[in-house]
Amino acid sequence: MLDFPEPKNVKLREISMQIHEAGSGPAVVLLHGFPELALSWQPQVRALADAGFHVVVPNQRGYGWTDAPEPIESYDLVHLTDDIAALLDKLGIERAVFAGHDWGGFVAWAMPLRYPDRCLGVIGVNTPYIKFPTTAQLRIAFPDPEKLYILWFQQPGVAEASMDRKVRTIFEKLMRRAVKPEVASMRQLPDANPFKQIEQLPAAGEPLLTKEELDAYVAAYQHSGFRGGINWYRNIDRNSTLVPDLGVTKLTLPCLQVTAAWDVAIPPAMADGMAALCSDLKRHDIQSCGHWTQREQPAELNRAMIGWLKARFK
Repeated sequence: MLDFPEPKNVKLREISMQIHEAGSGPAVVLLHGFPELALSWQPQVRALADAGFHVVVPNQRGYGWTDAPEPIESYDLVHLTDDIAALLDKLGIERAVFAGHDWGGFVAWAMPLRYPDRCLGVIGVNTPYIKFPTTAQLRIAFPDPEKLYILWFQQPGVAEASMDRKVRTIFEKLMRRAVKPEVASMRQLPDANPFKQIEQLPAAGEPLLTKEELDAYVAAYQHSGFRGGINWYRNIDRNSTLVPDLGVTKLTLPCLQVTAAWDVAIPPAMADGMAALCSDLKRHDIQSCGHWTQREQPAELNRAMIGWLKARFK
């Protein structure tokens, strides 16, 4: 009913990872963000496979039925990129293009820094090649940590205790088509922490998930909880030490950056400095699109990705 490849579990170096595969040809690995799943890429998988690519879509560490280790330090960018390199080894893939959205974008951009010999290219969907701010930098703008979800996430056990009780509400409220920024500004909560008060978040924009898709998200998060995904945020300061070159070192491999005009979390202006950091960069801007680009504008995203992939790797 979901028109999505059946999952399979692969044993990696440290964890068992649930993945979906389709097609044959040059490999394209699709990396999801938070709070998402491999299913977030559903509108892209069949299109990429039909275009002649081997598509690999994992539920990353801590998500769905992929293992979720207990230590917080197990969710830093070293572990996350090691997982993807181990996945390539397991599948017999020498090199791949890595496409990442939201947090998956940081994993994708870190791959050529940590595993340059495994990378054909990188596609950033909304997430540009930049440094993630540290918690100290974020506290300058948000002295009260409860008013920014990233800072609220830092205390172990707090956010997940609240969010695990509200799984269906979170996805019903969040997974919606964006509205124009000037309209959204009148509907915003008084702070930047929708997860803490999700019941009060206005349901602006049309739902992006069918009943079957919503049920699949809910089932996955009722199984895993939010702890694994939230632990990614608890490593942002650690990541700045472990992968200090992210968003600093110039990349020379082919890069595509897709931006979404109405994404208030990752606005297009954040990608403006990439031309100086990526020697082979193509940028594609999608209008009338918010944060959930794969589902809000699937046809345009597919055209941008497939056109670039065919031009560079076929």
